[in-house]
Amino acid sequence: MWIANNWKDYEVLDTSNGEKLERWGKYLLVRPDPQVIWNTPHEHEGWKKKNGHYHRSSKGGGEWEFFGLPEEWTIGYRELTFHLKPFSFKHTGLFPEQAVNWDWFSSIIKDAKKKDPDREIKVLNLFAYTGGATIAAAAAGASVTHVDAAKGMVAWAKENAISSGLESAPIRYFVDDCVKLVEREIRRGNHYDGIIMDPPSYGRGPKGEIWKIEESIFPFIELTAQLLKKDSLFFLINSYTTGLQPAVLSYMLNTVITKKYGGTVVSDEIGLPVTESGLILPCGASGRWTGKQ
Repeated sequence: MWIANNWKDYEVLDTSNGEKLERWGKYLLVRPDPQVIWNTPHEHEGWKKKNGHYHRSSKGGGEWEFFGLPEEWTIGYRELTFHLKPFSFKHTGLFPEQAVNWDWFSSIIKDAKKKDPDREIKVLNLFAYTGGATIAAAAAGASVTHVDAAKGMVAWAKENAISSGLESAPIRYFVDDCVKLVEREIRRGNHYDGIIMDPPSYGRGPKGEIWKIEESIFPFIELTAQLLKKDSLFFLINSYTTGLQPAVLSYMLNTVITKKYGGTVVSDEIGLPVTESGLILPCGASGRWTGKQ
């Protein structure tokens, strides 16, 4: 398992009875987590000092209950700064477990720049949300194309870039359907050194385009792989809202990319350490293709 254990401003303090107790900077949140199927004593004092609690509804969805939580605050990871705010469906605008992937591809980008300082490393970030991977790649030295169908998420990503001192970084932002943007990039003859995709299990594009991951993900990998160069650096796919296992991610990447470009594929679960128990909370899986260098 790949573990995101380099955080200073974020921590999973405890887990029990379908919920996790987290520290986001100086604020404590209790949020539901479907992986937490055990029921252990709430021994950590943070359960009683929480600043926000997202309550699931038996009818679907849920709502926040606040105890002195600001409307917005920031936390940092390495040289990056992220704006956080509680919004619908329990989210805060950041998936901390993804830091283990940020470290992985940032290292690849930095190594490539060290070998050839004049090389422009172009990265495409699809389903890019609030831009955690975007600003990590930009901070490592890449030129990034950020794509998300939600206008509010793209605006949020821009805020994160500015707060991280990357307002002048070569980042292009697109509010667009990811499939349609990839199709346009293929027609234009554009290619990328790195591709990141974080697809939802279900979603709609700006014009109502429907995305169902079980039906759409493999043909979309086939389509997106056409944007790779012969000497591309990496391809990353995340799966945290569905049951796509690491072996499935490996099979798709090997079938589509390794067969054509060579390189290697490794897939695994990703997770976050839990302070109280010392265990690791599973947070989905990632598939990583690394090109021949």
